[in-house]
Amino acid sequence: MSHIKTKTDGQVLEIKVDRPEKLNALSPQMYDDICLALGELDRNDELRVGLIHAEGKHFSAGVELDKWAPIFAAGKGFPVPAGGIDLFALSGPRCRKPVVMAVQGYAYTWVVEMLLTTDVRVAADDTQFAMLEVKRGIYPCGGATLRLPQQMGWANAQRYLLTGEAWSAAEAHRTGLVQQVVAPGEQYAAARALADRIAAAAPLGVAAILKSSRLAHAEGEAVAASQLFDDMPRVMASDDAQEGVRSFVERRSAVFKGK
Repeated sequence: MSHIKTKTDGQVLEIKVDRPEKLNALSPQMYDDICLALGELDRNDELRVGLIHAEGKHFSAGVELDKWAPIFAAGKGFPVPAGGIDLFALSGPRCRKPVVMAVQGYAYTWVVEMLLTTDVRVAADDTQFAMLEVKRGIYPCGGATLRLPQQMGWANAQRYLLTGEAWSAAEAHRTGLVQQVVAPGEQYAAARALADRIAAAAPLGVAAILKSSRLAHAEGEAVAASQLFDDMPRVMASDDAQEGVRSFVERRSAVFKGK
């Protein structure tokens, strides 16, 4: 039985971590299943947004270290299954669709590293984030050393990476790791509302925004600026661009088809 449940609801693909009896500890099979779900999100033209959330009081207390230890010891990293996209965005292309994530309770180790690859994040105010690896004799290998200093600030990140201490939802919000903090139990609904608003936006425009933003992040502003108008003729020639103009003139909400 898979502990990763997927559900298509409208143009949103929901990916749920569903192993609450084990505090949603990440197994290698669960990693594969999340990667495969992201691959489906990327390929399916009917899907516009992904939403990652978890069942239970806690998102996850971490990984099943006894199962991952031999993989790490062999230097294999995170082998991506055929048709999947690495949930840690360390190998191969990233998912081209935006992903929203909702967290609650324990959001430890791999949860933080997956969070860092998503685009908009919601946390319940009882969320505790932590990178515990230095307390287990190892170090983070899912991208936290690459991205947490960039997204949280160097010294903020090193405080938690080097000590293994937990930090709060309020601290995550203050440092920009999450964009909204809500009461416990409300994180899914808040994240779903954000996903729906993104899904209602023009898909070609959304894709171009992610492409340009990621290019600027990876290669610098000058490179991204030099390519800023590369996709503009195609986007402006789309049915969606014409719908955008019509909706402006007619003073109504636009209905976009991604064409």
